[in-house]
Order: sequence, then structure tokens, then C-alpha cells
Amino acid sequence: MFGNEKELLDKIRLGEGAFLKLHEARFSGDRVRVPARNDLADDLAAFANAKGGVCLLGVADEPREIVGVPVDRLRAAMAFLYEICTEAIEPEIYPVIDPIRLPSSTGEMLPVIRIDVPRGLFVHRSPGGYLHRAGETKRVMSPEYLAWLFQHRSQSPLIRFDEQIVADAGFEDLPPDLCKRFRTSRSGDDPADMLRKLHMVRADEDGTTRPTVAGVLMASKDPRQWLPNAFIQAVAYRGTAIRTDTDDPYQLDAADLTGPLDAQIADACRFVAKNMKTAAIGDQGRVDLPQFDMEAVFEAVVNAAVHRDYSVYGSKIRLRLFADRLELHSPGALANTLNVEDIPHLQATRNTILASLLAKCPVPENIPGLKTDRLTLMDRRGEGVRIVLESSKRLSGKEPEYRMIGDAELMLTIYAADPREAAAAMRRKDAP
Repeated sequence: MFGNEKELLDKIRLGEGAFLKLHEARFSGDRVRVPARNDLADDLAAFANAKGGVCLLGVADEPREIVGVPVDRLRAAMAFLYEICTEAIEPEIYPVIDPIRLPSSTGEMLPVIRIDVPRGLFVHRSPGGYLHRAGETKRVMSPEYLAWLFQHRSQSPLIRFDEQIVADAGFEDLPPDLCKRFRTSRSGDDPADMLRKLHMVRADEDGTTRPTVAGVLMASKDPRQWLPNAFIQAVAYRGTAIRTDTDDPYQLDAADLTGPLDAQIADACRFVAKNMKTAAIGDQGRVDLPQFDMEAVFEAVVNAAVHRDYSVYGSKIRLRLFADRLELHSPGALANTLNVEDIPHLQATRNTILASLLAKCPVPENIPGLKTDRLTLMDRRGEGVRIVLESSKRLSGKEPEYRMIGDAELMLTIYAADPREAAAAMRRKDAP
């Protein structure tokens, strides 16, 4: 938008519009006094809730004159802008904030801060409420329009969120080495056409090819650039509870697992394998007893990654490893009309594009303890939950538990193996 200086200057001369907002910058010491914090937050959120836009700090609207930002105040002004984007707008926005120079009416090149706000994936609230850009003004959205926008951008089960276009991502954000693994003998020679057929890219309203949510999750180096909570947070704890009232470190290990979704799944399984305990049981011919069944862990992590609600802002998958259990927290309510009791018996895929792409990814190698006849990450047969329940119960004697935490999170608890029960079972098996 306004890709060169001439185009931007021409637009400034025409004045504010649907895609341009001008603000003069005034300071009190190092503090920005004008524009007011809340007013600027409303402007930026209104752009994100519409089709995006450009805000210029250091350009007066009346008269349309480039007045600049003092060089020694640039850093303070940019810090002010970052603080607004992350703290005054919910969910936060991530515009491109860049100091540039533009010629004033006298020809002097003056510093100006350009804020490029992309169309949001989510619906954003600012101090003035839910606003959108309408012509050269920002307006509070009507309840009907707000409901429509929520439906089309995030929380509606009628629209698949993984097919939504990521407005501030480009085709170049999907590296060839991450895309080529989805190529088949029938894909053809055009990479864009292949990705389009896989619903990893789509054309936006201007005809520009851009990645979808599924595209950035599966074929970008770090999806957090657009979906800040698209990662797995893994923590291994010392005991059976989270304790902060002791001088001993209560965390044994912790990691934020990032990258493409299939890499996150593999790294989560390796994290469990690395941190779980192994006991030796049996009086004769001792047998190693792992704390958790790795096939069950693998199936549980795959299900969490593919079925979580990526439109829930501020929530990530959380993997918690305790001495007596493993907890896996997955953001979002259950898909469609499922309830917890239905999970072992019925299938409901929230992210159908992600599921189809994971079905093309081979099971990662070098995951200690994982034995599976599965060839790809996603199983079309829908046997994952059964494997989680049956394999874990054989090891621990207790069936894993699914339960909802409020309406916004599904929690799976897998209980650790009990060496005493396992040894007793072996003795019963060997008894005459």
C-alpha cells in the first residue's frame, strides 16, 4: 500500500481516507503528548478491523503538511507506538513501524514514522470499543456488523479458520524447502498452483496470492510471526504439583516448541521422551517400564495440534509433565456438537485443511520409544483416541481423562505407569 514515495505524497495531498490517517507529533520532554494514546490506539485498531491502512506520525492533516518528528524524539515515539499496539489494543496488533524521510513544502527531508497496519486475522478492541474505518473516519461497529465480523474472522464454527487469508504474509514467507514436501507426482510445475490446490495460499481481494492460516502453520519457519500463540509450551516439573514456595527448582526442564506444526509435534514427543522416567521391574529378567506409552503421547499431541482452535487468541497448547501424570491443554471448545463423553466414539475435525496436510507428513524419525505402524502424522482411520486410552491404561492401570476447563480449553490427563501394579501383573501372568 502506497509502495513508493510519489504515491504516498500524492495520497497525503489528497488528505485522509479509508487507508490513510495523518497525525502531527507533539512532545512534552520525551513523552508524546499529541496524538493522545487512546485516540491513536483507536485509529490503528480501526484499520486492523477493516482492510488495513497506513498511519503517518509527523504529518499534519490541516494543512496537509509534513512537519516531521524530531530526530532525538524518534526512539521515544516508536516506543510509544509499540506500547500502544501491544497494551492498548486487544488482541495486540503487529504493524510495521518504520521511520522514513519525506520532503516538506520547502524541500527539507524530515523524519516521519510510517505505521503499516495489515488487515487483522482477529477482531480488535481498543479504548473506544470495537471500531472500523469507514471513509476518513473511524466508527463504532453496529452489533450486526460486529457479529458478522466475528463470524468471518475468528470464532464462527461455520467458517474454517485454517482457510482464512493471513493478510500481512506473502508468498515469499513460505520457503520452498518447507513447501516441496507436499509435492506429489500430480502436483505440476507451478508451486503457487500446488499450494493453491492444497488451500495453503489464496488470492486476496486485490488478487494477490497470500498464505492461509494452514499455510503459515505448516510451511513457514515460525508461525508465531502471524499467530503469536501457535506453539507448544512444554514444562517438566519435579513433583506432582507446581510449587513456588521452595528454594529448590520446581521445573526440571522447559521449552517453547516452535516451527512448522509437524516439527512442533515431533519436538513435543522428544521432550516427553527426554524427561520421563524409566523403571526396572521383575525379579528375573528385568523389564524396563517407561513412565508413559510413547505411542499414546504421540497420538495425543497430534490430536491437540490438529484440533485446537487457532482463533482463540492468547492461548497455546500446554504440555505439563509431572511425576504422576502428563497433562495436555488444548485451546478451544470441542468442535461442532461434541461433548467430552463423545470423544472416544465420534470424530469431528475442526481444521480440515491442517488434517489433510498432516496426513501428507511422515511420522518423524528419532523419537525415542515410539513404535507405531502409522506412516503419516494424521490417521484417516480415526484410531488416535482409542490408542491414547487403551495403551495408557495398560501401562498405568488408570484410564486417561478428558475434561473441559470452562468453555475454552480441553484438558487430557494421562497417568504415569505404576511399577508396583506392573510388577504384580507380571507375577500374576507368570503364576502357574
